[in-house]
Amino acid sequence: MEKLENPLFGTLSGEELAGMLAAGAARRAAFDRGQAILRRGDITGELGLLEAGEVHVEALDAWGNRTILHRIVPGQIFAETYALCGAPLMADVVAADACRVLFFRTAFLLGPEDPSRPWQRRMLRGLLALTAEKNLAWSARMLCVTAKGIRARVMAFLSAEAARQGSRTLTLPFDRQQMADYLSVERSALSKELGRMRREGLLDYRRNVFVLPARPPEP
Repeated sequence: MEKLENPLFGTLSGEELAGMLAAGAARRAAFDRGQAILRRGDITGELGLLEAGEVHVEALDAWGNRTILHRIVPGQIFAETYALCGAPLMADVVAADACRVLFFRTAFLLGPEDPSRPWQRRMLRGLLALTAEKNLAWSARMLCVTAKGIRARVMAFLSAEAARQGSRTLTLPFDRQQMADYLSVERSALSKELGRMRREGLLDYRRNVFVLPARPPEP
Protein backbone atom coordinates (compact mmCIF):
# COMPACT_ATOMS: atom_id res chain seq x y z
CA MET A 1 0.00 0.00 0.00
CA GLU A 2 1.39 3.40 -1.04
CA LYS A 3 2.13 6.13 1.49
CA LEU A 4 -0.18 9.15 1.73
CA GLU A 5 0.74 12.78 2.28
CA ASN A 6 -1.72 15.30 3.63
CA PRO A 7 -1.75 18.25 6.07
CA LEU A 8 -3.95 16.13 8.37
CA PHE A 9 -1.27 13.57 9.12
CA GLY A 10 1.90 14.67 7.32
CA THR A 11 3.18 11.48 5.73
CA LEU A 12 1.27 8.29 6.45
CA SER A 13 3.26 5.23 5.46
CA GLY A 14 1.66 2.33 3.66
CA GLU A 15 2.20 0.18 6.74
CA GLU A 16 0.56 2.73 9.03
CA LEU A 17 -2.46 3.08 6.75
CA ALA A 18 -2.81 -0.67 6.40
CA GLY A 19 -2.71 -0.99 10.18
CA MET A 20 -5.38 1.69 10.60
CA LEU A 21 -7.65 0.02 8.06
CA ALA A 22 -7.15 -3.38 9.68
CA ALA A 23 -7.86 -2.02 13.17
CA GLY A 24 -11.02 -0.21 12.07
CA ALA A 25 -9.48 3.21 12.71
CA ALA A 26 -10.00 4.11 9.05
CA ARG A 27 -12.07 2.97 6.09
CA ARG A 28 -12.51 3.90 2.45
CA ALA A 29 -15.79 4.46 0.63
CA ALA A 30 -16.83 5.59 -2.86
CA PHE A 31 -19.89 7.69 -3.74
CA ASP A 32 -21.67 8.53 -6.99
CA ARG A 33 -22.49 12.06 -8.11
CA GLY A 34 -25.47 13.39 -6.15
CA GLN A 35 -25.26 10.68 -3.48
CA ALA A 36 -25.59 11.75 0.15
CA ILE A 37 -22.49 10.99 2.22
CA LEU A 38 -23.99 12.32 5.44
CA ARG A 39 -27.44 13.78 6.08
CA ARG A 40 -28.68 16.51 8.38
CA GLY A 41 -29.48 14.97 11.76
CA ASP A 42 -26.90 12.18 11.40
CA ILE A 43 -24.51 11.59 14.29
CA THR A 44 -21.08 10.48 13.15
CA GLY A 45 -17.91 9.44 14.90
CA GLU A 46 -15.85 9.80 11.72
CA LEU A 47 -14.22 12.68 9.91
CA GLY A 48 -13.84 12.41 6.16
CA LEU A 49 -10.78 13.12 4.03
CA LEU A 50 -11.65 13.58 0.37
CA GLU A 51 -9.20 11.67 -1.82
CA ALA A 52 -10.83 12.26 -5.21
CA GLY A 53 -13.84 14.12 -6.63
CA GLU A 54 -15.73 17.01 -5.07
CA VAL A 55 -18.08 17.29 -2.09
CA HIS A 56 -20.52 20.03 -1.11
CA VAL A 57 -21.88 20.81 2.33
CA GLU A 58 -25.45 21.92 1.62
CA ALA A 59 -28.46 23.28 3.48
CA LEU A 60 -31.99 22.68 2.16
CA ASP A 61 -34.91 24.68 3.51
CA ALA A 62 -38.55 23.60 3.82
CA TRP A 63 -39.28 24.94 0.31
CA GLY A 64 -36.48 23.01 -1.36
CA ASN A 65 -34.09 25.94 -1.74
CA ARG A 66 -30.48 24.81 -1.61
CA THR A 67 -27.52 26.76 -0.23
CA ILE A 68 -23.95 25.59 -0.68
CA LEU A 69 -22.24 26.21 2.63
CA HIS A 70 -18.84 24.79 1.79
CA ARG A 71 -17.01 23.20 -1.14
CA ILE A 72 -14.63 20.33 -0.36
CA VAL A 73 -11.85 19.45 -2.82
CA PRO A 74 -9.30 16.59 -2.68
CA GLY A 75 -7.05 16.83 0.35
CA GLN A 76 -9.61 18.64 2.49
CA ILE A 77 -11.57 17.21 5.43
CA PHE A 78 -15.22 17.46 6.46
CA ALA A 79 -17.51 16.61 9.40
CA GLU A 80 -14.61 16.87 11.84
CA THR A 81 -16.44 19.21 14.24
CA TYR A 82 -19.48 16.91 14.45
CA ALA A 83 -17.31 13.83 14.81
CA LEU A 84 -15.40 15.39 17.69
CA CYS A 85 -18.48 16.81 19.46
CA GLY A 86 -20.95 14.00 18.78
CA ALA A 87 -23.57 16.58 17.75
CA PRO A 88 -26.17 15.94 14.99
CA LEU A 89 -25.22 17.38 11.61
CA MET A 90 -26.91 20.66 10.71
CA ALA A 91 -26.41 20.22 6.94
CA ASP A 92 -26.12 17.56 4.25
CA VAL A 93 -22.80 16.37 2.83
CA VAL A 94 -23.30 15.46 -0.83
CA ALA A 95 -21.02 14.13 -3.57
CA ALA A 96 -20.89 16.89 -6.21
CA ASP A 97 -18.95 14.47 -8.44
CA ALA A 98 -18.09 10.80 -8.18
CA CYS A 99 -15.72 10.74 -5.23
CA ARG A 100 -13.64 8.62 -2.90
CA VAL A 101 -13.42 9.33 0.82
CA LEU A 102 -11.07 8.05 3.51
CA PHE A 103 -12.87 8.11 6.86
CA PHE A 104 -11.06 8.21 10.23
CA ARG A 105 -12.70 7.29 13.53
CA THR A 106 -12.06 10.06 16.02
CA ALA A 107 -12.18 7.63 18.96
CA PHE A 108 -8.74 6.39 17.88
CA LEU A 109 -7.42 9.96 17.80
CA LEU A 110 -8.80 11.04 21.17
CA GLY A 111 -7.97 7.91 23.13
CA PRO A 112 -4.89 7.54 25.38
CA GLU A 113 -1.63 8.00 23.51
CA ASP A 114 -0.49 4.63 22.21
CA PRO A 115 3.14 4.01 21.11
CA SER A 116 1.83 1.56 18.51
CA ARG A 117 0.00 4.47 16.83
CA PRO A 118 2.78 6.90 15.79
CA TRP A 119 0.26 8.68 13.54
CA GLN A 120 -1.96 9.66 16.47
CA ARG A 121 -0.14 12.82 17.60
CA ARG A 122 0.58 13.92 14.02
CA MET A 123 -3.11 13.71 13.13
CA LEU A 124 -4.18 15.68 16.19
CA ARG A 125 -1.77 18.50 15.29
CA GLY A 126 -2.90 18.43 11.68
CA LEU A 127 -6.57 18.42 12.66
CA LEU A 128 -6.07 21.58 14.71
CA ALA A 129 -4.39 23.38 11.79
CA LEU A 130 -7.00 22.29 9.23
CA THR A 131 -9.87 23.27 11.51
CA ALA A 132 -8.38 26.76 11.82
CA GLU A 133 -8.15 27.02 8.01
CA LYS A 134 -11.76 25.95 7.63
CA ASN A 135 -12.85 28.61 10.14
CA LEU A 136 -11.22 31.17 7.84
CA ALA A 137 -13.18 29.80 4.87
CA TRP A 138 -16.45 30.01 6.82
CA SER A 139 -15.62 33.58 7.81
CA ALA A 140 -15.03 34.48 4.14
CA ARG A 141 -18.43 33.12 3.18
CA MET A 142 -20.13 34.98 6.01
CA LEU A 143 -18.67 38.24 4.65
CA CYS A 144 -20.36 37.42 1.32
CA VAL A 145 -23.82 36.40 2.50
CA THR A 146 -24.17 39.18 5.08
CA ALA A 147 -23.60 41.86 2.43
CA LYS A 148 -26.81 43.67 1.47
CA GLY A 149 -27.93 43.12 -2.10
CA ILE A 150 -26.75 40.82 -4.89
CA ARG A 151 -24.14 43.25 -6.21
CA ALA A 152 -22.54 43.67 -2.80
CA ARG A 153 -22.40 39.89 -2.36
CA VAL A 154 -20.84 39.39 -5.79
CA MET A 155 -18.23 42.08 -5.12
CA ALA A 156 -17.38 40.60 -1.72
CA PHE A 157 -17.05 37.12 -3.22
CA LEU A 158 -14.92 38.19 -6.18
CA SER A 159 -12.73 40.41 -3.99
CA ALA A 160 -12.06 37.47 -1.66
CA GLU A 161 -11.26 35.21 -4.63
CA ALA A 162 -8.91 37.82 -6.11
CA ALA A 163 -7.04 37.99 -2.81
CA ARG A 164 -6.95 34.20 -2.52
CA GLN A 165 -5.80 33.61 -6.10
CA GLY A 166 -3.47 36.61 -6.21
CA SER A 167 -4.86 37.75 -9.56
CA ARG A 168 -7.57 39.89 -11.09
CA THR A 169 -8.30 37.11 -13.58
CA LEU A 170 -10.21 34.53 -11.58
CA THR A 171 -11.21 30.97 -12.29
CA LEU A 172 -14.15 30.37 -9.99
CA PRO A 173 -14.79 26.94 -8.46
CA PHE A 174 -18.56 27.18 -9.13
CA ASP A 175 -20.86 27.12 -12.12
CA ARG A 176 -23.57 29.80 -12.17
CA GLN A 177 -26.12 27.77 -10.18
CA GLN A 178 -23.54 26.84 -7.57
CA MET A 179 -22.41 30.45 -7.33
CA ALA A 180 -26.02 31.51 -6.75
CA ASP A 181 -26.41 28.82 -4.09
CA TYR A 182 -23.17 29.91 -2.40
CA LEU A 183 -24.31 33.55 -2.31
CA SER A 184 -27.87 32.59 -1.29
CA VAL A 185 -29.50 34.35 -4.24
CA GLU A 186 -31.69 33.33 -7.17
CA ARG A 187 -29.78 32.23 -10.25
CA SER A 188 -31.81 34.42 -12.63
CA ALA A 189 -31.31 37.47 -10.40
CA LEU A 190 -27.58 36.75 -10.19
CA SER A 191 -27.29 36.44 -13.98
CA LYS A 192 -29.10 39.75 -14.48
CA GLU A 193 -26.90 41.54 -11.97
CA LEU A 194 -23.72 40.12 -13.52
CA GLY A 195 -24.92 41.37 -16.91
CA ARG A 196 -25.48 44.85 -15.50
CA MET A 197 -22.08 44.86 -13.84
CA ARG A 198 -20.42 43.86 -17.11
CA ARG A 199 -22.21 46.61 -19.03
CA GLU A 200 -21.08 49.13 -16.40
CA GLY A 201 -17.47 47.99 -16.77
CA LEU A 202 -17.16 46.58 -13.24
CA LEU A 203 -16.14 43.14 -14.48
CA ASP A 204 -16.02 40.85 -17.48
CA TYR A 205 -16.57 37.12 -17.59
CA ARG A 206 -16.90 34.06 -19.75
CA ARG A 207 -18.47 31.08 -18.00
CA ASN A 208 -16.52 30.70 -14.73
CA VAL A 209 -13.55 32.94 -15.67
CA PHE A 210 -13.96 36.50 -14.37
CA VAL A 211 -11.74 39.51 -15.01
CA LEU A 212 -11.76 42.50 -12.67
CA PRO A 213 -10.52 45.83 -14.09
CA ALA A 214 -7.47 47.40 -12.51
CA ARG A 215 -9.35 50.68 -12.15
CA PRO A 216 -13.03 51.37 -11.54
CA PRO A 217 -14.90 52.73 -14.58
CA GLU A 218 -15.24 56.47 -14.99
CA PRO A 219 -18.60 57.78 -13.68
